[in-house]
Amino acid sequence: MKLKFIVSTIITSVLLSSCYTNKITGRSQISLVAESEVQTMAKTEYRQFLSQNKVVSTATNKDAEMVNRVGKRIAAAITKYYSEQGLANELQGYEWEYHLVESNEVNAWCMPGGKIVVYTGILPITQNEAALAVVMGHEIAHALARHGNERMSEGLLQQLGGVALSTALSTKPQQTQNLFMTAYGVSTQVGFMLPHSRKQELEADKFGLRYAALAGYNIREAIPLWQRMGKLSQGQKPPIFLSTHPTEEKRIQELNKIMDETIRDYYRPMVQ
Repeated sequence: MKLKFIVSTIITSVLLSSCYTNKITGRSQISLVAESEVQTMAKTEYRQFLSQNKVVSTATNKDAEMVNRVGKRIAAAITKYYSEQGLANELQGYEWEYHLVESNEVNAWCMPGGKIVVYTGILPITQNEAALAVVMGHEIAHALARHGNERMSEGLLQQLGGVALSTALSTKPQQTQNLFMTAYGVSTQVGFMLPHSRKQELEADKFGLRYAALAGYNIREAIPLWQRMGKLSQGQKPPIFLSTHPTEEKRIQELNKIMDETIRDYYRPMVQ
């Protein structure tokens, strides 16, 4: 009992000393890892992932060019908006990249620093550029809200005892790498992070919708998009993109609540 009390006290102390208020969401989050550290790790893991997977060329493929176009438009819109809101420091270290990767998996993700991958398997579900923008905005929102950092911190605390990232990398490199890849949606692990990640998903929906609207996309495409996602997961194991997410019914309900307000406050028509 005494040992359990000591461990509990240490964990509580770590949590209290490692929380900060996220400027994007306004929510208090645990943060055991500096954003600069996860961005550095992201560069390494991103390069390794691209080297081990088939990247579709923008020079020869219209879908790859579309992913690149959507990524650039959303990144430019976010950069402009954050500058206007006095939040430019939140984008420090961001070096945006956008790649389409050949894979049947229905998935997309964004690592810290704006390292984005869309899988070809999700394109039959998005079906159009506006729906793709909703998906990419959602994934970018995860990165800007530092959800991965939050999940990484939780993992370091629960699985590795709250050690520093540098220590974890030197003592348990494979476990730390697996933790990183899971935290940023490159692989999926249903476990201790599942309940909290559903809250993060709804946050990413909210802010991702804003980012797509700022880039001039028709965000009403989000509703049929998630209806198609719902049909995809009926009667079978959900695809990776949905494995830790809220039900599509819940997601659509929440999106409908904020749709008109988001269009009114954030939609910026495209400049041709």
